[in-house]
Amino acid sequence: MSHFEQIRVMFGAAPQKPTVVTPEAKQVHSLKRMTKADFEAIKQHARDHELVTHKWRNRRWAVLIFSNLLFTFSFWLDIQILEGALTASRFVGFHLIDLNSALQVMLAHQHIIVNLFIGTATVFVLWALLGGRSFCSWVCPYHLLAEWFEWLHLKLVSKKLVSEHEFHRGTRTVFWVAFALLAVVSGYTVFETISPTGILSRALIYGPSLALAWVLLLLVFEVVYSRRAWCRYVCPIGLTYGIVGAVSPVRVEYRLDKCFHEGDCRKVCLVPHVLDVVIKGRAAAMNTPIGPDCTRCGLCVDVCPSGALVFDVKGLSKLL
Repeated sequence: MSHFEQIRVMFGAAPQKPTVVTPEAKQVHSLKRMTKADFEAIKQHARDHELVTHKWRNRRWAVLIFSNLLFTFSFWLDIQILEGALTASRFVGFHLIDLNSALQVMLAHQHIIVNLFIGTATVFVLWALLGGRSFCSWVCPYHLLAEWFEWLHLKLVSKKLVSEHEFHRGTRTVFWVAFALLAVVSGYTVFETISPTGILSRALIYGPSLALAWVLLLLVFEVVYSRRAWCRYVCPIGLTYGIVGAVSPVRVEYRLDKCFHEGDCRKVCLVPHVLDVVIKGRAAAMNTPIGPDCTRCGLCVDVCPSGALVFDVKGLSKLL
């Protein structure tokens, strides 16, 4: 899939079947055209010898908790290593400003502040290298809470106590534009007022406030009505970082020859449309990098029983 097509999908377009398939991929697809009983037997064999772990999830949780607590302890102990919150901070004197927050501020004030530009450039380079939406799963405190509450939602759905409701993915693009226009028209960063990322970050550092009631309301909505609704359909932060990380060398890679199409990866994925390539017959090449809307959370890597999904750094294998 081209970079242009990946960006289209990130903005809400439906993934398309590939029009050009490499000869190697065609050969693997043809080998998988067997009777349903044979294919189910192979899938069962993969499950019996599955490689499922929680390695990447545990690493991600550790990094996320550590990075947020670093703000907290820097403030409490007054050691001034890391000052501020996730939206805007200074690390040993270097300004670090969240890209979406910087965009909102520039639109609201309609001019560029020097420190704002420096802090934005630093963060831009960092997440362009690591992969834009990895901010969501590796740093954002709301993502961690929503992930824990997601377990409760799935439990209630399995018991048929609540129903799952989905919205069009393009809704997030509409909100991204709406928050940008509100900043321009009002001269105020409206999104920053209601962003659970900023609210939780400030609460961890400076203490709780009434704004936490809004975060709790979001979590309740996600538990009883729509799974991970804020991250999937509203939050513009992920879209902003996804655009930045579109050419990141760090990505999850899909390997067709190892896949038995169990579908477990799509069940755990926050953005399952990025894993459209794992559907039987959809892969256009033997190795396919997952698109920029991927949060690099590693859940699909952990749950894949055959090791068809792995973390990869573009070009690194050629150097080894």
